[in-house]
Amino acid sequence: MSERKVLTKYYPPDFDPSAITRTRKVPGAKAKLLTVRLMAPFSMRCTSCGEYIYKGRKFNARKETTEEKYLSITIYRFYIRCTRCSGEITFKTDPKNMDYVCERGAKRNFEPWRDSGADNQNETEQEVLDRLEREENEEREQLERDKMAELEEKMLDSKREMAVADALDEIRTRNARIERGEARGEEVALAHVIDEADEARLQAEKEDEEAARRAFMTSTGEKVKRLVEDDEADHADDKSKNATPVVPSFTRTKKPKKPFSAGLGIKKKTSLV
Repeated sequence: MSERKVLTKYYPPDFDPSAITRTRKVPGAKAKLLTVRLMAPFSMRCTSCGEYIYKGRKFNARKETTEEKYLSITIYRFYIRCTRCSGEITFKTDPKNMDYVCERGAKRNFEPWRDSGADNQNETEQEVLDRLEREENEEREQLERDKMAELEEKMLDSKREMAVADALDEIRTRNARIERGEARGEEVALAHVIDEADEARLQAEKEDEEAARRAFMTSTGEKVKRLVEDDEADHADDKSKNATPVVPSFTRTKKPKKPFSAGLGIKKKTSLV
């Protein structure tokens, strides 16, 4: 393990540095291939052995700069090997469709979301503009139809709410009418009971008066008089006659003055002598 940490290397006597060949890593006019690490941009199937290569599988690929360009965008070609048969597979970039194109060695698997755009690869700029304008008009019409449908749905909802509110008002009115009828019946029954109680009380009072009248009547029909009441009345008249009248006096009377110390709350101590 100590040999890998030495600071000096052994050079044989016949060593010639000019004989060493080196690979340029910067692409130029003569060297156009670079080794890069990439992932498969799409799922594919090898045409040699039928091996499936899923999207995102990592490869050590060779990158080549081609002479092709699209709107001054350089197109690159990549070389990879099949993981089963080591067959060479090549694909390149497609900046026009923002995708990759498989050239040889493999076949791209079917992708349903790309099926609609396969017919649009050979369109001209005017056709593309016309298609985009047509799609925009269709979207606008669809949006207007959606707005109309939403407005109609809101109208139907408002009508439904009004019908429900009317039905609720009718039910409430009917219930209130029934409650008023029941309350009126209770009031009538209560008034009838009160009238019967009043009549019974009046009848009892009349009977008491009649019994009292009969008790204070003689056999001949004359009323009995109380002599005690007459004596008390005569005694009260005699007292009123013998009483001397009180004459009011308007003479000024002097009130005794209070000491000044009493007003201040001072109490005078009693002398001890």
